[in-house]
Amino acid sequence: MKAGDAAKFLPRLASKRRTLTWGTLAGSEMKLCLVLFILFGACASAFSLDREAFTFTKYDLNVSIEPEQQRLAVRGKIVLRNDSSTPQKNAVLQISSSLTWRSIQADGKPLQFVSQPFTSDIDHTGALSEAIVSLPAEIRPGGTIELEVGYEGVVMLDATRLTRIGLPKEVAVHSDWDQVGKDFTAVRGVGYVAWYPIATAVGNLSEGNSVFEVVGRWKARERDAEMKFSVIGPAAEDGVKPVSMYCDGKELQIVTKSGSISLPSMQCSYHPLGLRVPAFVLGLYQLLNGANAAVAHRSEHTSNAEKFSQAAHTVAPFVKEWFGTPGETAKVVELSDPGASPFESGATLLTPLNDTDPKLLQIALVHELTHAAFSSPRPWIYEGAAHFAQAAYREQQAGRSAALDFLGLHRAAVMDAEQALRENAKDNAIPEQSLISTSIDEFYRSKAAYVWWMLKDMLTDDVLQKSLLVYQPEKDTDPGYLQHLLEAQSKRDLQWFFDDWVYHDRGLPDFRVESAYARRASQDNFLITVTVENVGEAGAEVPVTVHFDGGEMAERVIVRGKAKGIVRISTPRVPTEVTVNDGSVPETDTSNNSFKVPSPT
Repeated sequence: MKAGDAAKFLPRLASKRRTLTWGTLAGSEMKLCLVLFILFGACASAFSLDREAFTFTKYDLNVSIEPEQQRLAVRGKIVLRNDSSTPQKNAVLQISSSLTWRSIQADGKPLQFVSQPFTSDIDHTGALSEAIVSLPAEIRPGGTIELEVGYEGVVMLDATRLTRIGLPKEVAVHSDWDQVGKDFTAVRGVGYVAWYPIATAVGNLSEGNSVFEVVGRWKARERDAEMKFSVIGPAAEDGVKPVSMYCDGKELQIVTKSGSISLPSMQCSYHPLGLRVPAFVLGLYQLLNGANAAVAHRSEHTSNAEKFSQAAHTVAPFVKEWFGTPGETAKVVELSDPGASPFESGATLLTPLNDTDPKLLQIALVHELTHAAFSSPRPWIYEGAAHFAQAAYREQQAGRSAALDFLGLHRAAVMDAEQALRENAKDNAIPEQSLISTSIDEFYRSKAAYVWWMLKDMLTDDVLQKSLLVYQPEKDTDPGYLQHLLEAQSKRDLQWFFDDWVYHDRGLPDFRVESAYARRASQDNFLITVTVENVGEAGAEVPVTVHFDGGEMAERVIVRGKAKGIVRISTPRVPTEVTVNDGSVPETDTSNNSFKVPSPT
C-alpha cells in the first residue's frame, strides 16, 4: 500500500470519535433484548475463556502516527489458529488500555464483541483493553480464521504498572519509556506496550515472575509467526528538520518537498517473529554509517556515536572468528532519555548514547554483532550464544577470572528461576522447562550462557568455534542437531550433558569435596586424591583446584548427578587446600566448595 493510499484508508485521528464498548451492530433497528442477550452472553462466557487458545500466526497492519497528539491508529488483518484441544466459538483480542477498539470483522462483516478492561502488567499502563469476540462459527482445533481489526488511541509516557508496586515515578519512567511524542517516539511491543493485538493470561509484577512467564509463553507461541506492518508518519513541513523513522533495523528519513501532501510510509517485516519484539522509533536523528554498525544519534551526541561505532569496529574480528561474518549491520538507535534502560531486539540496540567506558561499549556491541552474524530458531542457542560471547570477549579483555566474574552476573537470575520453578511445581502441574522448550527468559538467556561456557571448557575454543561456523539454522529441525555437530568435531559423547542441561531441566548441581588425601609420591612430588560429591541432579565436568604454597594445580572431573567423582592431582609442594568449581558451573550452594587438606602421610 502506498503512503497516499494509506492516508485515504486510515481515518484521521482528529476526526469525530466514536465510543463503542461492543461491536458495530448489523442495523440500528436491532431490538434491545437482542443487544442484552449478546452482551450478557459474552460476559458470562468470559469466565470460562481460554485466553491462550489461539496462536496469532500472521499480522498485516498499517500504523498511522500523529506525534502532535501522541496518537496512533491501526487498521489491518490478523490470522488466528486454534491450538487448543477443543473447538472455540469466542476469541480474545487485547491491546493497551490507552487504545480503543473501533471494529472487528470477518469476511467484511462486523462481528459482535464486548470490550472490557483487563488488569495485567504485560502493558505499561498496567491494564489491557480486551475484546471478547463472538466468531461467526466454531473454529476447530488446528483451524484458522482471519480477522480485520481497527483501533486507535494515545501512547503516552506511563509507568503505572511500576509505580503501583512502589517504584518511584522518576525511576520507573527510565524503564517504561515508551511513548508517541512530538519530538521523540519509541514504542516497543509485547511486554511493554500492546500496540498490536495479543491474547495472554494475567501477568502481575507483584507476583514474582508472573509477567515474565506470561510474556515468555506468548513469545514461545508466536515464535514462527509472521508480522508485517507499515508505519505511516506525519507529513514534514517545509523548513522543519527531517525526522528519521526506524523499525526492524531499517531507516527512513522523512523529507517532504514543497506542496507535497503524501505521508511517508515505512515497511517493517519480522518473519519469523522469533524472540524479536516489534518496535518503531521516530526522531530527529543523524546517521553514522560504520562498517560494522549504523548509529542513529542526535546531532549533539556525534562524538559518543563515534565511540559506539569504534567499539563495533574493535569487536568485529572477535565475532567473525567465533560466529562468521555478520550477514547484516548491527544498529544502534539513541533514546532521548539519558537514564533510559537499554533495549535490544535482534541486532538492534535502543540505548542512550552516554559517555561510557569503551570496554563496556565493546561488551554491549559484541551481543549485537553476534546476533547480526549468528541466527538460530532456538532461543537458547540464539540468545545464549550472544550472552556467552560477551563473557568470552571479557576473557579476551582481562583473562578468565574477569570472564567468570562477568558470567557470575547471570548466576542469581538462574538460581532464582530454578527455585521459583521448584516451588510452583509443588502446587501446580507445570511442564518441564528444558532449554529446548522453555519460555523462561532467565533460562534461555542466562542458563544457556553457562551451558555454552561449559561446552567451551569441555571441548576447547577451537572445537566450539568450528561447530558454530558450520551450524546452519535451516537444518536445525531436530533437538539433537547441535549435539551431533559438537560430537562430530570433538569425538566425544555428549549425550549425558545434553540430557541434563538441554533436553531436560535437572536443576543445578551442588558440589562438595567429600575427602582429600595427600601422600608424598617422591622427594619432589605429592599426589593428592580428591573425592567430589554432587548432591544435585544435574551432572557437569567441573574443575578441581589444589592449592599449595606458591601456586595451584587443576584438573577436571565429570561428576554426574547424585554421584561422586575421583581425581588425582600431582603437586610440587605440600597441598594445603582443595577447591571444586571456579564459578564456571552454576550450582545451588558454593559455601561447601573448599576443603582443608590434612598433612600428607
